Amino acid sequence: MISGGVLIIIALIIYAIFYFTHGRYLQNKVVKADPNRPTPAQKLYDGVDYVPANKYVLYGHHFASIAGAGPIVGPAIALGWGWLPSIIWIWFGNVFIGVVHDYLALMSSVRYDGRSIGWVAGEMLGRRAMFVFNSYIWFALVLVVAAFGFVISVLFTATEGAGLTALLLLFFAVIVGFLMYKSPVGFKGGTIIAWIFIIIAIYLGVQCQLNHWLNLTFDEWLIILLIYIIIAASLPVWVLLQPRDYMNAYILWASLAIGGGALIWLAIQGQGALVFPSFTKFDANIVGGQPSPFYPTVPLIIACGALSGFHSLVGSGTTSKQLANELHGLFVAYSGMETEGFLSTMVVGSMAGYGVYAFVDGIIKNWSKVSGLVDSIAKTLGIGSVTNTPSSVQAFMNALVNNPSAFGTWYAKLAGAVKWSVIPRSYAYAVNYAFGWDITVMTIFATLWITGFALTSLDTATRLGRYAWQELMVPLKEKATGAYKVLANKWVAAAILAIVGIALAWSKEFLIIWPAFAGMNQLLSSLALMTVAVWVAKVQKASGLGKFLVIAPAVFMWFTVTIALLWYEAVVVPPMLAAGGTKAVTAIVVAIVTAIGVILNLYLFILWVLRMRKRE
Repeated sequence: MISGGVLIIIALIIYAIFYFTHGRYLQNKVVKADPNRPTPAQKLYDGVDYVPANKYVLYGHHFASIAGAGPIVGPAIALGWGWLPSIIWIWFGNVFIGVVHDYLALMSSVRYDGRSIGWVAGEMLGRRAMFVFNSYIWFALVLVVAAFGFVISVLFTATEGAGLTALLLLFFAVIVGFLMYKSPVGFKGGTIIAWIFIIIAIYLGVQCQLNHWLNLTFDEWLIILLIYIIIAASLPVWVLLQPRDYMNAYILWASLAIGGGALIWLAIQGQGALVFPSFTKFDANIVGGQPSPFYPTVPLIIACGALSGFHSLVGSGTTSKQLANELHGLFVAYSGMETEGFLSTMVVGSMAGYGVYAFVDGIIKNWSKVSGLVDSIAKTLGIGSVTNTPSSVQAFMNALVNNPSAFGTWYAKLAGAVKWSVIPRSYAYAVNYAFGWDITVMTIFATLWITGFALTSLDTATRLGRYAWQELMVPLKEKATGAYKVLANKWVAAAILAIVGIALAWSKEFLIIWPAFAGMNQLLSSLALMTVAVWVAKVQKASGLGKFLVIAPAVFMWFTVTIALLWYEAVVVPPMLAAGGTKAVTAIVVAIVTAIGVILNLYLFILWVLRMRKRE
């Protein structure tokens, strides 16, 4: 049987081959990278935004910024179709679409003095395109805040120790930032103190979990997140975001090394076989709880792990201003996307191998809330009633994973009922079986790095949304100066996005919100690809193969995700409206947001076709 470690090894081989062939071709023949050409960080150096960075440091910053809950939660949900189609889509998206998108979004921005991908779109497709692109970005980021806010709050509710650790790290980050930037301690001294703070925070988190010091509800965590992201998106980056991301990076790298190493070691020992079904059925109940055809709806579930439009915002927003050498771009952006694919592969391997144990724990812990659902599933499996004992729940889960069709029908709903605690718990069990490390400690650690990925993207999304909103308000600057001063104020701009996004998360309708977020994110990637396709064809004058490597994924993703979102509007939204209550309200808001996104996307696609057909 195939194990999670085998998936890890296969992924590493695929990524290495494509990096040294496909990646080098893009670098040398399409981008025509020149180590002697001054980068924006050198030409426009200001000591604040434009600062040349060591390529390894920049790689860490870039990966920490692009990696959110997407490459973790998306693959976890997609296991309802089975681990095989999920992993194939992840690898396919990584090496044929995601790496092209990330690398060229970065390098096109570099050639335009570190401008945003929205600005590049305006340069390539016309000024109206920049306004439309920024409008699309804002609506997409609302759904990012909603989806990631839900994930963080639900995991902190299930594992309160991780929540305390995260709060402590935010407090410690302010101290570290002051020590690094405003005191004689400097970078090296601040780094040592940061390590000490990380150890203290994790230790106190474990004690919190064991002694139940912090037992906040889902709604209370959402309020905390709302306040946090408004502040974090408005403060100078050195005060909180930079030191927090720096501290978080050590936790993120450790999570990949420990998790990947555990799966490989288990494979060497002949353990870690994947027990979840390799394939359940083509139309598993996943998107909004409805029967969902794997194609074209898979990009509504697996977003960032395969490809992500959000990456173009990061690459053209901060990374392009720090690139010290054009040859560093391939390592930073191309392998950054591959690293995210590695993360998704690790999630699939650990959950498909050890998810049964995690489900048993989750069902027992939440028995009063899930017993009715468990009994319903048990009836479809033809087994007797299930009791709240490890042996009974274990037998129930064994019967479920051995019935692929039933697994595809009930998996997503059952995982949601146990608050998706199966994600960090599966990781903890894999590490425990490999190295014998304590499951409780590793569950807290896993929840911490999962929410750490999500937190970095949550506040980054709020900051980027603030930028987009402020740019959209520019037309008011001369026509309505008073309104402009209010609406373009950084605190107001951040609050508008944050309040709308968190309000959506408050509905708890995760299986409605997540597909809408993923779909808008995937469409954003196709729009970014179309933008860089014009750059490649009209400015870089790439060969036929070079153009094909960009245009083909752009068109494929545009058609796939557009059809998927139209399917979402037609199939998922109506039952939610009929259900009434919060489901209906959430469905209305999300339907409006995605409809606006589709309309803006159609307009940009028309502009792109006209521009590509235009003779120079």
